[in-house]
Amino acid sequence: MDVSKLMYRDGLLDGERILVTGGGTGLGREMTEAFLKLGATVYICGRRQNMLDDTAGELMAKYGGKVVGHACDIRDADAIHEMVDAIWADGGAVTGVVNNAAGNFISRTEDLSVNGFNAISDIVFRGTFYVTLDIGKRLIEEKKKASFLSILTTWVWNGGPFVVPSAMSKSAINTMTQSLAVEWGRYGLRFNAIAPGLFPTEGMSARLSPGGRGDNSSDRMNPMGRHGEMHELANLAVFLMGPGAEWVNGQTIAIDGAGYQANSGNFWQTLSPLGDAEWEQMRAMIKGTNAKDKAQRST
Repeated sequence: MDVSKLMYRDGLLDGERILVTGGGTGLGREMTEAFLKLGATVYICGRRQNMLDDTAGELMAKYGGKVVGHACDIRDADAIHEMVDAIWADGGAVTGVVNNAAGNFISRTEDLSVNGFNAISDIVFRGTFYVTLDIGKRLIEEKKKASFLSILTTWVWNGGPFVVPSAMSKSAINTMTQSLAVEWGRYGLRFNAIAPGLFPTEGMSARLSPGGRGDNSSDRMNPMGRHGEMHELANLAVFLMGPGAEWVNGQTIAIDGAGYQANSGNFWQTLSPLGDAEWEQMRAMIKGTNAKDKAQRST
């Protein structure tokens, strides 16, 4: 990310303590970098401690400050509770939570297994709620204010053909965002969400555009003829998490160059023409990516 394009003054987030789930890679890392540069202490979690340690070390070497990695599978409510205990013991309550951890892959829905569906819904739907509930209950008890931000997609408004488990799960988190903004607003807790268009990351490309198929990006699909730049997403995240936006609550904001309005922002146009052989080839590529990731988690 080109941090020179961050819109905010240094020190804006001094004193803030922010947890970013899935903060070691991809969009989570980009937001972590922005929060750290602007003065926040950032806690990041994911399933690979080595990746979290590498990210924390690299970012602190660049900016100073404090990033702490916690290996945590957010599908496990008990593991979340232990992680949050450790964060509280390291300085008290958080002031912000970014629900960014996710999983996704393209598939015809008729090809999905129950395990495939659960692999996504357990992270995106259940895991996000587990994190939000554990931390929210503590904040309410301690009478502390905080901001919760969830990373969604524009599919929450029009569905996601070929990514149904993700579209269903993120739609549920969109509903959670609106519901808790009302129910918990009285406690000083805010809930908002960002619905990004295409912001390319390595993990996303391997599972949503294997071999270049399924690519719904760039000048072919977007009215602005490009994909998003990481500093643009980071600027919006900082606005929603930082001081000065305290009355923004219950909102899901798209950042996609009007792609959603122009072409639905989903995979229908690019994937609907594909046949059995092409789908089988993509399944094999995705399985290879998953096996590589699993091997890295065990080291």
